[in-house]
Amino acid sequence: MDRYYWGVDLGGTKIECAVIERSTDMCVVRERIATDSDQGYAHILNQITLLIDRCAEQLGQRPLAIGFGTPGTLDPHYGVMKNCNSTALNGKPLDKDLTELLGAKVVLANDANCFALAEAHFGAAKRVKPNAEVVFGIIMGTGVGSGVVVNGKCLYGCHVSA
Repeated sequence: MDRYYWGVDLGGTKIECAVIERSTDMCVVRERIATDSDQGYAHILNQITLLIDRCAEQLGQRPLAIGFGTPGTLDPHYGVMKNCNSTALNGKPLDKDLTELLGAKVVLANDANCFALAEAHFGAAKRVKPNAEVVFGIIMGTGVGSGVVVNGKCLYGCHVSA
C-alpha cells in the first residue's frame, strides 16, 4: 500500500498536485504549474507528467494511484472526456493516457463533484449542517461547474453530466 494519497486538480489555467500522508492526514507536498491548455492535449499531458515527477522527486517515491479532479467528465460508454472547458481534453481517453504515462492507477472525477462531495463530508456543509440531505456546490474559475450531493452521494445523471 502506498504511504500517500495523491490528488491532482486539473484546471483550465493551472494543474495542482497535493500529496497527503495517510497516517497523519497532513499535506506533505503541494505543487502547481500552468496548464497552458491552449497548447493542446499532448502539452497538457506533458505538464501533468512534469508535475508528478517534481512531487515524486520531493518524496523519493512515485505514486501507485492518483485521483484527478477534471474540468469535465469521462464518458462511461466511450471512455473519452466530454463537456470540458479545456476543450483540448474533449474526445480524449485521458484516464488511459495518464495511466500509461505515469505508470500508476488513475481515477478521474469531475472537479465540481469532488468539491461538493468534500464540502458535504469534511467542509462547511458538514460543520454548519451535519445532517444535510442535499449539498450543492459551485466552482467558478476558468469555467463554471456544479455538483450535487444527496444523502452523502454525488448525483451523476444518466449521461454523467448532472
